[in-house]
Amino acid sequence: MEIRELRRYVVLVPKFLKLLYGLLKDPRVPFKDKTILAAAVAYLLNPVDFIPDMIPFFGMVDDLYLVALALLRLLYHTDEQVLRDHWEGEGDIVAIIKKVVELGAKALPPRVREAVLGSFETKHA
Repeated sequence: MEIRELRRYVVLVPKFLKLLYGLLKDPRVPFKDKTILAAAVAYLLNPVDFIPDMIPFFGMVDDLYLVALALLRLLYHTDEQVLRDHWEGEGDIVAIIKKVVELGAKALPPRVREAVLGSFETKHA
């Protein structure tokens, strides 16, 4: 079930890349968040990944999860409308980000999940 749901979002990676590019140019996005977004873009464009992109589906999951985490951080530091203004995909980008992070977190071992998401969950519970 989770794999099927993730598959729905993996196809959105090109739209996420376009979203990141728009956010990098937006003056409403804080500089620190732009730095994190730029690192996410660099990771997406880098041919060396944790899971190589040549592996169908699974090669894009790490890209999707990293982008979602960067966007989740931005979501907590800026108005949701900033993300919505740059989203050209279908559906609500805020809900999509939260869903991708939730699905990705389920795939992580508990200690890794706590290390990655602990500050978000504590701060925004």
